[in-house]
Order: sequence, then structure tokens, then C-alpha cells
Amino acid sequence: MKPVEVKTASGTTDSGKKFVAAKISFPLFGYVLKRILIFIPTLFIISLLTFILISIAPGDPAETMLNRSSGDGQASNKLSTDKAYRDLRHKLGLDLPIFYFSFGNMAECDTFNRIAKKDHRETLDRLIYDYGNWPQISTYYQQVNALEMSVLTTPRDSTNADALIELRNLVNKLYINSKDVVIADLLTGLQKNAAATPSLATVSGAVQQTQAAYELVKKEETVWKRYVPVMHWSGSQNQYHRWLFGDAKWFGEESDPTKTKGFLRGDFGVSFFSKRPVKSMIWDGLWITMLISLLVIVIEYVISIPLGISLAVRKDSLYDSSVTVALFITYSLPVFWIGTMAIFFLCSPDYLDIFPPFGLGYATWDDGFFYKLGDLAYHLALPLIIATYSSFAYLSRQMRGSMLAVLRQDYIRTARAKGLAENVVIWRHALRNSLLPIITIFASFFPALIGGSIILEFLFTIPGLGQITYAAVIQKDYPMILTNTMFAAILTLVGYLVSDILYAVVDPRISYNKK
Repeated sequence: MKPVEVKTASGTTDSGKKFVAAKISFPLFGYVLKRILIFIPTLFIISLLTFILISIAPGDPAETMLNRSSGDGQASNKLSTDKAYRDLRHKLGLDLPIFYFSFGNMAECDTFNRIAKKDHRETLDRLIYDYGNWPQISTYYQQVNALEMSVLTTPRDSTNADALIELRNLVNKLYINSKDVVIADLLTGLQKNAAATPSLATVSGAVQQTQAAYELVKKEETVWKRYVPVMHWSGSQNQYHRWLFGDAKWFGEESDPTKTKGFLRGDFGVSFFSKRPVKSMIWDGLWITMLISLLVIVIEYVISIPLGISLAVRKDSLYDSSVTVALFITYSLPVFWIGTMAIFFLCSPDYLDIFPPFGLGYATWDDGFFYKLGDLAYHLALPLIIATYSSFAYLSRQMRGSMLAVLRQDYIRTARAKGLAENVVIWRHALRNSLLPIITIFASFFPALIGGSIILEFLFTIPGLGQITYAAVIQKDYPMILTNTMFAAILTLVGYLVSDILYAVVDPRISYNKK
């Protein structure tokens, strides 16, 4: 039997189905490939901006993980804690520059990140701006370190105990002051306390060396250097490269397991607060958040689309007016307030006590699939109602407006003139073209698959990613925030790509060709 010939715009072929399929698939493949190539620089810019903002945010990750503050602790254990602090900074890569290159001036130091404490860096930065001679300022800073070590290692007795306490306080102030008058007063106070007893002779000598180093800073100032622009090149030894690509080898089993693999290979770092890998924390809450988000999306669209169509069909009727008013009343009610009231009245034993107030239940999958599923549905029923009610007004009104615009088109009038049933006109001819705005809105739901509803999960104590993200923001857990931001950006781009593809599914007139 001969194959059936199929005539197309490009000619006649005896394998028409394959020809048409290729004509449809290749433009779509090229369009998707083009969009993916655009995703790469977009995600790069998003990741870079997010990483820089988090890097310059207040707070010290190493301090947070060690659960201590600068200057806390006794003199006897300060040396060990400072070493642990420096080691942790090195392990986290915080002693590296932020990016591959930076722009500055000739007076600046290109290895500034090696100085551990942030307040020390700020003081040195102000001194660089005032005097412009980093070599001399570096020598002065090293002398202050030597002075501190001298104070900490001096044996304490009844004759010098008070003087050592005052010396330590003055040294700590010296680290964070850059004004000449203040530094001079601090050095005078240090010399006075160091001369209080002969047992502090070593400290007195360290004070004199520090004072001499500071005088050299003022004497050999080169302020003009701060007006000479310079680009500092760091290469791959920087924080951003380490976070994105890691410092372990990409191939081979000889890679050091202690080294980071980078975001691109699934190593999202370690939580500053819980000290757990961020990846494991995300997996713990991911299935819960995705389950809730998918259910919310399905419920919203299943209810809103038919509701919007019914409002459009009965335009300006009592039904249209009353339903619209009711929807906008619910839309104007804050989710947090409605959720709180629902918990108070629907979950309290003093009132209706219909739903459980928090959590996902205590049943496990070992108790039986259907028993666990029923317990999960019982605990999620009220959160899903609270999560979806406010979206009905927006989505249904969008669907109503889109449907009304389509119903005014000529081809709808033609379909009615042919005597087609109203249901056929609405559901077969008008529905597909009216879905375009709803598909556009659909793209915005993709980030919710990982971000979750922070308010919802916080109210009902649901251990999803929304609650984890909220805790990360409060605790300044930057690795968790950065990872969630990146996944939200990826899902946003994927959402828009899926929307563009769905446009052509519901409206065949949309083409992926250049024309």
C-alpha cells in the first residue's frame, strides 16, 4: 500500500507526518535552546549580585558559627579561640577576595580579606584613606598584634592585675580607632599603665614599638596614591569562584573529600546556624513544600478557571455582581489574620475543633499508605484552604476579563451564527484563546515550589522550606538564603519558558519561527 501524500506549504512528500513533525519540533527545539543559552548569563548576573550583597551584609559568619563575639572569653583561652576563628574563616574561604577582580587605588591592599576581623579591616581602611601608605599601616597593625600578645602572655600577679585589665581594654580600643587624637591618647594611656610596675617592662617595650610604627605612618604618608586607579586581579582564588565551582577536582576519585565541590555540583555549603549541609536541610523540607505548592496551584486553577468563565458568560448579572463582591472581600482579608482566626475558632477545643492546629500528623508510612495519606490530608486541609482563598478573586477576574475579550471576536460570532451550542462555543472555541493571561500568571507559581508560603508554614508549624527560609533570614544563615534565592531564580526562568511553550499549545497561531 502506498503512503498517503500530504501537501504542505513546503511541497509534497510521501512521508507527510514525519515532515510536519520535524517542521514543528525543530523550531521548538531551537527556541528552547536559545532560551536556555539566555538563562546562563541571566543566572550568572543574579548569582553574582546575590553573592555580593550577602558578602557585604552585616555580621561575621565565622563568629556566628563559633557562637562567640569578638573580644569575649578569658585571656587564657583567647589564643586558641582566635586560632579556631582563623581556621574556620580559611575553611569557609572568607580569607579570599570576593570576585575575580576588583577596582581600587594604589594605596589599597589587594589581600585585605586575609585580615580576619571585620572591625579591624574597617579601621585599617580608614587609615589607608587618611595616609595612603599600606606598608607602614601594615607594620603598625602587626605591632598592635604583638602588643596584644605581650599583654596576654604576661604573667598576672597582685601587682599588675588591674594594669593588665586596663591595658587589654586600651588595646581593643586601638584596633577600632583611626583618628589621630584618639590613637595618641590610647598610646599615652598604654604607656602609663605599662610603666606602673616593673613586671610590665616587656609590655612597655611593645608599646614604644607600636608608637614608633604609628609615627612612621604619619611621617611617610602618601595620600596621592588613593587618586591612582588600580585593578587587582585575583584569578580563580576568590570566594565567588569557590562557591560556584568549588575547590575540589572535577574528575577522578583522588579529589580531597574535605574540599568543597561548588554549587554547580550540588554542594551548597554549610548552614551557619545548624552547621548541617544546606543540601540535607533543603531535602528535608522540599517534598513538603512542593506537595503543598502543587496542591495549591491545582486547587486555584481548577476553581478559578470555571468560576471566571461562568462570570463572563453571566456578565452584569446578579450572580456576577454578588460573586465578584464576595471574592474581593476575601481577597482583601490578610492571610495571616484569616489563618490566625481559623486556628483560633476551627482548631480550638473551646470552639469547633474541626482541624488540627499544627504539624503534619504523627503517622508514618510504616502505619500504612492510606492511613498516612488520610492523616496527611486531615492536617493539610485547613492550610490549603487558607493558602488558596485569596487567589480566587485575582485568577477568576483575569479569566473573566480574558474570556469577555475573546467572546467579542468575530470567529465567536461566526460559530454562534452556525448554530453551535453555547457550551461548544465557550469550551471548545473561546476557552483556549482566553487561557493566555492565565498561563502568564502560571509562570509566577514556579518559585513557590521551593520557596513555599512562609506565612502558611509559620502559622501551622509546617516544616517546609518556607519555614526554613524564614529561620535562615532571622538567623542570617546566608548559605541557605543564597541557595534558596538561586533555586527561586532558576524556577522563575523555567516558569517563563514553560509559559511560552504553553502559549503555542493553546494557540496554534503562535509560532517559534523568526517570523
